[in-house]
Amino acid sequence: MIQVTRKDSKESTESLIRRFGRKVQQSGVLAEVKLVQYFEKPLSKRDRRIKAIVRNERKAVKAKRAKLGLR
Repeated sequence: MIQVTRKDSKESTESLIRRFGRKVQQSGVLAEVKLVQYFEKPLSKRDRRIKAIVRNERKAVKAKRAKLGLR
């Protein structure tokens, strides 16, 4: 459970909410919840992983070509 306390009595509610949001984002709670929100078959998880690997390889090739000035 993530908790945020006021640093001093002058801290505004907006900054307190902002700090809380930042802590939640850094903890990875929302990312984990989004992953398990819907059931996904193990095979599709494997396919998704393979597609991500291919996508990253293509992106690397494209970046290398751009660096060399080849379209």
